[in-house]
Amino acid sequence: MKKLLFGIFISIILYSCGSNDKGELKGVEGKKWYPQKPYGMVLVPGGSFIMGKSDDDVADVRDAPTKTVTVRAFYMDETEITNSEYREFVNWVRDSVTRTNLAILADEVGKKPDDGGIGEFAFKDADTSDLSAYDKYMLNNYDDGSYDKRKLNWKVKLIWDTSKYPDEYYSEVMDTMYLKPEETYNGQRTIDVSKLKFKYSWMDIQAAAKSKTNEKRSNFIHTEELNIYPDTTVWIKDFSYSYNEPMHNDYFWHQAYSDYPVVGVNWEQAKAFCAWRTKKKNDYQKSKGDQFVNQFRLPTEAEWEYAARGGIEGGTYPWGGPYIMNDRGCFMANFKPLRGDYAADQALYTVEAKSYDPNDFGLYNMAGNVSEWTNSSYDPGAYDYTSTMNPNIIDTKNRRKVIRGGSWKDTKYFLEVSTRDYEYQDSARSYIGFRTVQDFMGTDITQRSNKGIPRP
Repeated sequence: MKKLLFGIFISIILYSCGSNDKGELKGVEGKKWYPQKPYGMVLVPGGSFIMGKSDDDVADVRDAPTKTVTVRAFYMDETEITNSEYREFVNWVRDSVTRTNLAILADEVGKKPDDGGIGEFAFKDADTSDLSAYDKYMLNNYDDGSYDKRKLNWKVKLIWDTSKYPDEYYSEVMDTMYLKPEETYNGQRTIDVSKLKFKYSWMDIQAAAKSKTNEKRSNFIHTEELNIYPDTTVWIKDFSYSYNEPMHNDYFWHQAYSDYPVVGVNWEQAKAFCAWRTKKKNDYQKSKGDQFVNQFRLPTEAEWEYAARGGIEGGTYPWGGPYIMNDRGCFMANFKPLRGDYAADQALYTVEAKSYDPNDFGLYNMAGNVSEWTNSSYDPGAYDYTSTMNPNIIDTKNRRKVIRGGSWKDTKYFLEVSTRDYEYQDSARSYIGFRTVQDFMGTDITQRSNKGIPRP
């Protein structure tokens, strides 16, 4: 009897030590979370603003009547995505494709890590002794015979020096990554960029939410696979009877243009970049055991205009306006002034991403330099029916996507923060780039309408 009472007493002590909620509902405890500003981004506080043409619609397009809308807080790249940043994406895809091809051939010829040579690049599950119980379970139950779900070995460095290729199998794979000898000249054999394809999946939440039947979640998940190398020929195709070969040859890959905005990227490629950037960050978060971040994406049209205004109500340009020159007689953006005198603003084509003064949110080149893709589909009557809370139109059947900000080849009308323009989503241009945004987690970062003053 004494032993029984002692056991009950110990159980009560253990229970009280393991829980201090006294039977009250306190919610599930988790790690303390603090907002962290992504590198190279600025926080745009949420708020309300008057969206649309505050001045006369000179072009008489009539697609931007004024309306008051509210947007939530978000982070935004302080500059357009640069050649250097997009090259990181291209290089990752190049390495991923190369490693996948090496792993597939290693699997086909039965080479494993201990065999050396191409075996070092075999899939991680080639050596099952190093797999966790979970990975073994997934391999045994979800291996459909394809290579999509098998993990690559990223710890072994790729070998690009032909004199150091480890074996003939490695040489065979690497040979397929380059253009054929008859397609090269001047002794320079380059990577076949048509091989650089990126695959990612996304869920059509809009369609899923509006579905009236209990359809499977998988019905709304779409997989995209596309070539992600910029179309450098846009420098030739966009301008007939014009000598732009140096930009075609050097603009994307040469170090001299690393800090210039990437161009020749269509809307679909910009979306793929966002998916990769999200993956890159969350792979790091996973390695540290930290919580995943929400996705990087293209801004909505409303977010873009709100950010471009920089808190200035009724301004014509990001700096207010209505002038396009400062008090020293210098142009305040890179565009096409004075009836085609491209050099008047000290730039023939694009300029470095951190050029001219930023607006009051700390964003550079929200007018001029390159036009920027948004996530919104273009409809000339959109302002008449979209919501006043985070307005946006996502229409997968509408291939016209809104671009904003004007570019180095545009007149000042297109630099106005309220001017709407569009391009087809599969089109790449020498004057269109993009920047990304990420939602701010929470709702307490807002500013007072019309004053740009942080809420107390």
